[in-house]
Amino acid sequence: MRKSVSLLFIIGLLLLAACGNTEDESINQQDKNFNDNKEGTIVFGQTEWTSTKAPTQIAKQILKKAGYNIKISLLSQPLIFEGLQSEEIDVFMDAWLPYTEKELWNQYKDDLQKVATSYENVPLGWVVPSYVEEDSIEDIKENPDKFGGIVYTISPGAGIVSISEEVMKDYSLDGYELVPSSESAMLGVLDDKIKNEEPVIITGWRPHSMFAKYDLKFLEEPKENFKYDNVYVLSYQGLEKKHPEAYEILSNWSIKVDDLEKMMQEHETNDVSFEESAKQWIKDNRDQVDQMLGK
Repeated sequence: MRKSVSLLFIIGLLLLAACGNTEDESINQQDKNFNDNKEGTIVFGQTEWTSTKAPTQIAKQILKKAGYNIKISLLSQPLIFEGLQSEEIDVFMDAWLPYTEKELWNQYKDDLQKVATSYENVPLGWVVPSYVEEDSIEDIKENPDKFGGIVYTISPGAGIVSISEEVMKDYSLDGYELVPSSESAMLGVLDDKIKNEEPVIITGWRPHSMFAKYDLKFLEEPKENFKYDNVYVLSYQGLEKKHPEAYEILSNWSIKVDDLEKMMQEHETNDVSFEESAKQWIKDNRDQVDQMLGK
């Protein structure tokens, strides 16, 4: 079983490498300082989500200060969990538990561990512009044509997509289709709809820059498929033995949701790279970083 997981993981890496990279600071498959000394290299798994890019970049820079070489692999969330299990990925900075990623966690939890809590009690669900009259998922059931019969979401395999599929069933939303795409494509639809003041439904979560950029609201969801999560740093069991200093540093990690949303907004509005905003965050939070580094 482990061999098949590793093979699938490697295939995923090769496919992603063939697609090319678009953001140097967040999807480097081979960092400039990376070498083959595995004892001194930490591999981060990273999704395309902005909520993952910012903390991964901060953690990367902190660990580099501690002397580690860093590799960041851009992968889908299921492949990241497989990579953690096979120890081809060392760390994932953005696991939403106990609810959103329940299925993945239940599948891999015997081999994984929570290293630190990044932040707590974050909301997610279906989101609409505030000018939309409907306030709940029960309300939208009556008029799917108003929304084009579509709920826009992110890539298949993400926890919020799986929960949304259950929402479609629980509320018998037969007039709607859940349309997966990339996060950027979903946000592009949101932007176009808001410019024309048209109704639209997307999947959303905090932290995210969309809440700083637009006036949005979560649709009420009385059956409570969507629940508040904590966000954790994950690794495989045994990271503390394989990379004890890195484990100790990351076990003291945390960040404020407002800080992340500020970084995301700066990236989207002013084209500030996550590498640059991570440097600024480290400068602004010097006491915390020094504590992480044991100074």
